[in-house]
Amino acid sequence: MASLPNSKPDRVLVKTTLPIRPTPLNSSRQPVTTGRLIIRSIVPEDLESLHVLRTQPEVMANNPQGRIDKDLEETQRRLDLFLPPKDEETFNFAICLKETGEMIGTGGCYRFTSMFGWPIIGYMIRKEFWNQGIVTEFLQSWLDMWRNLPREDAEIEVDVRTLRDGDGPVLEQIVTWAVADNIGSQRVLEKSGFENFLTWTEPDLRNTEINVDLKAFRYFLTK
Repeated sequence: MASLPNSKPDRVLVKTTLPIRPTPLNSSRQPVTTGRLIIRSIVPEDLESLHVLRTQPEVMANNPQGRIDKDLEETQRRLDLFLPPKDEETFNFAICLKETGEMIGTGGCYRFTSMFGWPIIGYMIRKEFWNQGIVTEFLQSWLDMWRNLPREDAEIEVDVRTLRDGDGPVLEQIVTWAVADNIGSQRVLEKSGFENFLTWTEPDLRNTEINVDLKAFRYFLTK
């Protein structure tokens, strides 16, 4: 098991591809409809729904913050990260029920450079909608949206542990992580084509007196 925080993993400059930046603005992103969902741009009016999401302890236990938002103002600061003018720096969306239009989660690329060097994806969904296949439905649709973004050649510095062995071109990838005991999230990722490439231990943000095991996953972008 690798210990990520207390080591300095080797990094290497690679030639790959990445979505052209800036990404499409919220105003130009067309909603995508799946069997049960509408995946749309995040808007200022999502504040109350986002606050409900971010004040569910079960949801935030799997979030890097490790705790619920203290108040509506803290949620507003989180929402602002995905509203103009910062929308061009991310590719994050509201996850809504098609039947009612209610926002029940968020998901997408919230940062283009992770601790592994690659873009990172994350998602959150209200606890009452867990274990219903909704996250899988969202993730598979979002990956299609991500894959269809226009791309350009790029050189970036990445953690060598994200790379496959062997020679050949470096395929673009997007990464994420899950708490090791969150089996449901890991199954969703694996079902959507992600593979686990690293496990490490670090202090648990929910209780810094103990450690937690984390698993990193990668998804290779191919047409």
